[in-house]
Parts: sequence; C-alpha cells; structure tokens
Amino acid sequence: MTAESAGVVINSPPETPAMFDRILFPIDDSDGAVAIRESVYALAAAHDATLHVLNVADTAHDSVTRIGDEVVDALEIEGEELVTETATQAAERGIPTKTAVIQGGVAATITRYTETADIDLIVMPTQGRTGIEEHLLGSTTERVSRETPVPLLTLGPDAAGVSPPFERLLVPTDGSDTAAAALDVGIDLAVADSSTLQLLSVIDTSLFGSELQADQYADSLSETATEIVTDASDQATAAGVNDVVTAVAEDESVVAGIQSYAADADSDCIVVGTHGRTGLDRYLLGSVTEKLIRTASVPVLVVPPADRDTEA
Repeated sequence: MTAESAGVVINSPPETPAMFDRILFPIDDSDGAVAIRESVYALAAAHDATLHVLNVADTAHDSVTRIGDEVVDALEIEGEELVTETATQAAERGIPTKTAVIQGGVAATITRYTETADIDLIVMPTQGRTGIEEHLLGSTTERVSRETPVPLLTLGPDAAGVSPPFERLLVPTDGSDTAAAALDVGIDLAVADSSTLQLLSVIDTSLFGSELQADQYADSLSETATEIVTDASDQATAAGVNDVVTAVAEDESVVAGIQSYAADADSDCIVVGTHGRTGLDRYLLGSVTEKLIRTASVPVLVVPPADRDTEA
C-alpha cells in the first residue's frame, strides 16, 4: 500500500495478516471447557475475532422431559444457559459473539457448524466429561481433530490460563506434506504475533532396531533432518519471521522428542499437522498428533491437510 504526499510516494508498512476472524468455542458443562474460558476470551481479543459459542445437545442421550403440560428438552435448556453465560462474559471483555444450541452428534455437529459459519479456528479442551464412555469412544476433541477442515487449538489442564499471543511457537517437521501445512500456519501465526518460530526434526531411534543399524543410519538421518529444518527456516525467513531457531533431536519416540524439546525450549504452543479422514494413513500417522493432544503440557494447534475440505 502506498500514499502520495507532495509528489513523494510513501510506502506503508505491511499490514499484519488477520489470522482468525471467527473462532468457534464448543462448550459443555465439563470442568475442561469451563477451565479454558479465559484463554478463549484472550485469544479472541488478541485476534479481534468474533467468538462463536456452540453447545451441542447430544442426541445420543435421552433428554426430553415434561414440565407441567409442556414437553421440553433438558439438554437444550442447559445449553442455552451455558452459551448465554459464556457470551455474556465475552461481551463484558468487548468480544463480539454469536451463540447456537444444536441437536446432533457432538463431533459431527461441530464440524458442520464450522463449515456453515465459515469458522477459522476451533478451540477445545483435551478433557471433557469423564467415565467409561469417554474411555471407549475416545475424546470428542480427538474426533474433531480427525474431521475438522480448519485448525483446532487444544488446551489441556496444564495449559488452562495460557494467554496468547504465543511467544515461542514450536513446529515439528519431517518434510512431509502434512508437516508443510502445519509449517505454513505456524509461519503465518509467527508473523502475526511477532513470535519466535522453533523448527524441530526428531529422529526416532526406536526404528534402528540394533546398534549396528544406528551406526549405519544415524548420520544419514541427521543430515536429512538438518536439511529439512534448514529449508523450513529459509521459508520462514522469506515470509517475514524475524526470529527462527532450528534443532535436530534424537529420541525413542517422536512424541517424546517433541515434548522434551518443548520443555527445554520453553515453547508455549506446538503446531502439528494431521492426516486424512480415511485409511491406514490416518490410523498410523495420526497417532503422533493424537498423543500430543492427550499429553502435551502446552496448547497444541492441529492443522488439517490443505485438501481436507474436498475429501469425501
């Protein structure tokens, strides 16, 4: 953008990209959802975003009851109270809101709402309601991470109260298309928030099988990993990230390597990719992201593949 004054062309500084204009906060009455409210408000305020507050009246549970002569849905009534309370708190902080209570399956309804409301980011806790059902079916947050067409920010118990913007963003990368999608989002967020971008490639030593194999492959894998983070660093620098740190680590698992680095480097958000909706690829490769969602002590920003919104 330029401005002309007295025949002189003045170049204006580049505008900070708007990362998230519409943030979705699916809320229930669980301790996990209530605990992250302040973090959600801070995130919406930091990005000047409209906060969409959604409660899903889960049709898997029988909630219809009779009050006098009127048949009512108890879950919908509870949901209206929840979204109204949350929206009121957000409005007190100057955050514009939209609310909705919708009946349906929880994960599927969140995904559909994301698409119809043109949401940019979903924020969810990693711990919701507890019990045998949650243990058997897997968390709603994990199911949403497999289906969402937009980034999903997950906040565990240790991350509750974290206030963005994030100062140190960790992006683990292996050079894959999945990692590339996460890198693109990590770069954009680092530029928007003037964050340090930490680029990490982890060598999984459990794959060596023997000391002989370790000796044969370690140098080659280390060289490849170094090339990957160097290329990622060049991309970040070219995009305008001012502070980029690169590292190559060895660990008995990729998840352990990421967590160890995040603790040592004081990372305050991990940005990772996830895989497609179907097939062995999702089952095997998505496990790293899902393990991080369950166990990370800092927020995890899960980035879907670029073509997820076109997948069947």
